[in-house]
Amino acid sequence: MSRPALSFSGPLLVTGATGFIGACLTRRLVKEGAEVHILTRQHSNKWRIHDIIHDVWEHHVDLRESKRLQKIISEIKPKVIFHCATYGGYPFQQETDKIVETNIIGTVNLVNALSAIDYECFINTGSSSEYGLKSKPMSEDDLLEALTAYGASKAAATLFCQAVARSTQRPIITLRLFSPYGPYEEPTRLIPYVIKCCLSGENPQLTSGEQTRDFVFIEDVIDLYLRVAASPPHPGEIVNVGSGNQWSVREVVEKIMALCGAKVQPLWGATPSRPFETTVWVADISKAKAILNWVPQTSLDEGLSRTITWHRSWISEHKVI
Repeated sequence: MSRPALSFSGPLLVTGATGFIGACLTRRLVKEGAEVHILTRQHSNKWRIHDIIHDVWEHHVDLRESKRLQKIISEIKPKVIFHCATYGGYPFQQETDKIVETNIIGTVNLVNALSAIDYECFINTGSSSEYGLKSKPMSEDDLLEALTAYGASKAAATLFCQAVARSTQRPIITLRLFSPYGPYEEPTRLIPYVIKCCLSGENPQLTSGEQTRDFVFIEDVIDLYLRVAASPPHPGEIVNVGSGNQWSVREVVEKIMALCGAKVQPLWGATPSRPFETTVWVADISKAKAILNWVPQTSLDEGLSRTITWHRSWISEHKVI
């Protein structure tokens, strides 16, 4: 399956363009020569896009500022909206008020600001955290049983987007992401943290390593965003984005060590496990295959190898470890 090229024209809008998903998407769109508009807050950390910031149209606004947001949206008149802005997905993001305001109110404000715009596609970014604990591969039809404020807020945003799409027939779609990884991922996350330890000769401090995740390479994720943008499915569709496979933390760490040729010793159990960890966390991706003809193209070994190569290059270029 070849990687999709852009097949639409006009201004494109990316929210959360300084985050992992939004930045990788923005970089891909710029590379394709698109007219890309991004929304940033006053203190946004732009390290992921600093080298392409002059290739995009930057608009300073917080999604919670409904009136200012509406004014900016009316000026941009975007044809496609990639809504990647989120808060609460990392352990250091625990403020419940900010989770609710960003993920729910921010999404409502954005959808409302676009109500008068004749856009071609709005892609909302959901999360597997909406599902809660399941004993089998998670399907889009499963009951949502979120266990955290973040998961509950993402579920609320997804359901709001679906309700608006169904009642107005606007082309609003939700991509429910599992565990994307790759270049530009948050440095404190498992894969970049272990890579850094391997490259610096530091013993990584880890949990028991028994918990599992469905890791999917970032380029495959971006491919699906572009596929949906070019040919949106039925309004209100929710689609899982994962690999359809799960790996334990221990398996992933051992793969990274082998690929790096590292002699470090993982300190298993040195870090307490997070609440609600589970040995079953995997996406049922049959809907993505059926309605979008999408199957992830990158194996875990290949994705990890490419991520390690990127980290080596980043370290060399920035003289950091």
